[in-house]
Amino acid sequence: QVQLVESGGGLVQAGDSLRLSCLVSGLSFSSYTMTWFRQAPGNEREFVAGISWVTSITDFTDSVKGRFTISRDNAKNTVYLQMNSLKPEDTAVYYCAAGVTRRVGKTEYEYGHWGQGTQVTVSS
Repeated sequence: QVQLVESGGGLVQAGDSLRLSCLVSGLSFSSYTMTWFRQAPGNEREFVAGISWVTSITDFTDSVKGRFTISRDNAKNTVYLQMNSLKPEDTAVYYCAAGVTRRVGKTEYEYGHWGQGTQVTVSS
């Protein structure tokens, strides 16, 4: 049974930092591209960041470039999203997702495994 379990969300103030973690089980983690998506109330789910399993190349949506980093620890089957200089517009439920795509795709349809999400709320 494949499981992706996110943790690390919470309520913070603008300018603060958070680190999200996603622990994966039930699949060969090192062979999956890992991504983070987010969904704010009333909005569609959007790509935030991803890291390829082939090249470890990372990609980010423009609004988080320079503030967020993504990393993976294949020994721990965990992917991380370090979020710095948080803004109120970063408020959303954050989901991690796993896919066999060799590159970092930005559409949710490329990822077959999803976590339940963790809430991030940034107050102004």
